[in-house]
Amino acid sequence: MKVHFLIHEAFEGPGALLQWVDQRNYSTSYSRVYLGEALPERGNEMDLLVVLGGPQSPATTSAECPYFDAAAEIELIQKALAVKTPVVGFCLGAQLLGEALGAKHARSLEPEVGCFPVVFNKHARLDRKFEGFPARLVVGHWHNDMPGLTPDCQVLATSLGCPRQIIRYSPLAYGFQCHPEFTRDSVTGMIEHASADLEGAGTQPFIQTATQLLDHDYSEMNRALFGFMDALVAESEMNR
Repeated sequence: MKVHFLIHEAFEGPGALLQWVDQRNYSTSYSRVYLGEALPERGNEMDLLVVLGGPQSPATTSAECPYFDAAAEIELIQKALAVKTPVVGFCLGAQLLGEALGAKHARSLEPEVGCFPVVFNKHARLDRKFEGFPARLVVGHWHNDMPGLTPDCQVLATSLGCPRQIIRYSPLAYGFQCHPEFTRDSVTGMIEHASADLEGAGTQPFIQTATQLLDHDYSEMNRALFGFMDALVAESEMNR
């Protein structure tokens, strides 16, 4: 199993997903676009594509961020889906996944920065990849936007601040607006490089302080994510 990570910033990496791949002896490859590394040319160069978050949006231009090419990333996602390579997007990655399927991203109801619960609905309970998940799970958040919706997608989880937290676009394509991959180390990097996003703590309902973020135990959300990823890999292998 070869997992390819598309990384937009040094401070917003795979987090706990590196532990997941190491525990299963999967191989990894990377497109660190902030370093100018190229995207894969074909959608079948990997067995799983993971598109991570970043401060950009699908509408960010090359003038605003010279190393970010939303159109090229969207094309890669489309190539992967065309050959049945599973794609998981987190935050910006979820928004790019939606855009690749024709769904425009949108502004979320509230900015969310911190650890807050998402609630799983009846559609999640019918999805085997979420077997064993609690009805309510506290996960990481760091966003203002949310993914778009296609006519045949299913929203699986919501939060008070965002009605599109986890979306199933197809059995092999999932968007997570939230960050269950967060760890204390990855959050430390986010705090160091995006501290301005925490300025609303105390005045906005879904923004926590740096101390609250650093004090949180991320192990439960990581375990839940690992279970989802294992089930996704198992389904993709059955469909080969």
